[in-house]
Amino acid sequence: MKNYTITVNGNTYDVTVEENGAGAAPAAAATPKAAPKKAAAAGGTPISAPMNGTIVEVKVKVGDKVTNGTVVAVLEAMKMENDIVSDRDGVVAAVCVNKGDSVETGAAVVTINA
Repeated sequence: MKNYTITVNGNTYDVTVEENGAGAAPAAAATPKAAPKKAAAAGGTPISAPMNGTIVEVKVKVGDKVTNGTVVAVLEAMKMENDIVSDRDGVVAAVCVNKGDSVETGAAVVTINA
């Protein structure tokens, strides 16, 4: 038996493959492992996801200046796209998600420094 760690679309799995003999297909058992969470930058204020969904677009990058109401990302939930907006003026200190990431309610999307 051999153990492997495989990452697919940002999700990490520990996989054990057992060899059954010549010509036989290997059996694989996948156990989901929590994907590492990106932490908010120290001293910054996170802008959080308002609901569970998938990030379909990130509209800012580190160093961008934003104002109250600036769209920082777009989240798809229940087949609807929702803008995630900054609630303050500042500079983007960290982008905590990538396009295609699944996020949970309250997950940091970006971090803003005043």
